[in-house]
Amino acid sequence: MAIQSFLEGYKAFREEFHRDRANFFRALVDRGQNPDVMVIACSDSRVDPAIIGKAEPGEFFVVRNVANLVLPYGSNSIYDGTSSAIEFAVRDLEVKDIILLGHTHCGGIKRFCECDQKNKERVFVDNWMSNIENVNDGGLEGEERLRYVEKESIKLSLGNLMTFPWLKERVHEGKLDLHGWLFDLEKCAILKYLAPYGWENL
Repeated sequence: MAIQSFLEGYKAFREEFHRDRANFFRALVDRGQNPDVMVIACSDSRVDPAIIGKAEPGEFFVVRNVANLVLPYGSNSIYDGTSSAIEFAVRDLEVKDIILLGHTHCGGIKRFCECDQKNKERVFVDNWMSNIENVNDGGLEGEERLRYVEKESIKLSLGNLMTFPWLKERVHEGKLDLHGWLFDLEKCAILKYLAPYGWENL
C-alpha cells in the first residue's frame, strides 16, 4: 500500500525526536512557535519548503496552495485560507521574511496556459487560477510561455502582498522583507527576483 511509506517515515521520525531528542518537542510546546520566516509555496508534492530549506519543526511557517498564489487584500472573502495565514504570520508571529516560493513545471500554471487541458472540467482549480488572468504571457508559446508565466505569477503575488496594509507598513518600517523565488526542478536551483532588474541565481 502507498500509505506504508508514510507510516515507515513516521516511525523513523518519531524514533529520532522521541528517543534521541526527547526534549525537542517539549521545548516547542513550552515556548510556542516563533519562526522568523514564512513560506508561501505550491501544493506540488515535489516542492517541499522544509526539505529544500533543510528546516526542522518550528523554523518555517508554511502555507501551500495551487501555484503559490496570493490574492489582493480583500479581493476574495473572509474565508481565504492563504490570507488568514499571512495575517497570523505577520501580525501575531511577526515574521521577518516572507518567501514566495514558486517552481518550474507547475501544474496549476500549465492548466492555466494550455487550453487543451480545459476539456476536463475542474471547477475549483480553474476558478482559482483565474486570479492570474491578467498576467502577461510575453507573447510566447509552449514551454517558453510556461516558464515565463511561472515567473510573472510570482511577481503578481509579490505585488498583491503589498496590498495588505499592515504588511506594507512593516515592510516600510524595515521590519519585514519579501522574497520572490523560483525553484527549478530540473536543475535543483533557485532563482530570485530582484525588482526592477529581473531574475538571477540565488
